[in-house]
Amino acid sequence: KVLAVFQNSRYQPAFVQIRRIIASGVLGRIVQIDLTSSGFARRWDWQTLQSNNGGNLMNTGPHPLDQALQLFGSGTMPNVTCIMDRANTFGDAEDYVKLLLHGAGHPSIDIEISSCSAFPGEPFVIQGTHGGLHGNNHRLEWKYYKTAEAPPQQLIRGPLLDANGKPAYCSEQLIWHHDSWDLKIEDGKSAFDHMTEQVYLMLYRTLTEGAELEITPLQVRAQMEVMEQCRRQNPHIYSIE
Repeated sequence: KVLAVFQNSRYQPAFVQIRRIIASGVLGRIVQIDLTSSGFARRWDWQTLQSNNGGNLMNTGPHPLDQALQLFGSGTMPNVTCIMDRANTFGDAEDYVKLLLHGAGHPSIDIEISSCSAFPGEPFVIQGTHGGLHGNNHRLEWKYYKTAEAPPQQLIRGPLLDANGKPAYCSEQLIWHHDSWDLKIEDGKSAFDHMTEQVYLMLYRTLTEGAELEITPLQVRAQMEVMEQCRRQNPHIYSIE
């Protein structure tokens, strides 16, 4: 038997591009990643009820959480810090989630899924030791410097002085390189259609060629473990025995 999970956000074009940029090393070591899926909305439908496994974490969370765990790195579970609230919902499940994944040797990842953000941040913001990236599903921009082009520096423990011998702050001119990416999908498909197609092409390769699943049940189990920790950390909303 083959157990495959429909996790189409793994093939989101912007996310695929982000992974390429990180893998290229131009941003240096990744320090922090912000994934934001926020807006302002009042909801009163069945998806706001705990009895229906509703709430922002279960409705929207699996998509950015899957991406976050891929960017965090495999082989170890992250430390989880989660804050939940009921802000604009008419149900008993949460509609505000702030989730931080962190661990030694891994980037800190900040996931926000809020229904009370009238001015939401960008979906993707990345901080690295050589530069950074920001953007959304349709456009990404990133900039970075090259170490070979950076002026040599060394730690100075005493006061910094300028050319006139007056007190000064750290200041240098880095040469910034800029690049960008824009969403382009052939055949007039939407991004959702493209992502969905990629899931089924992956499954087709597994069923017909014996290829390994790219989205494994163990990966999805890790998501579920993180979400269970989130619920345990918020007993004012969820009562878990």
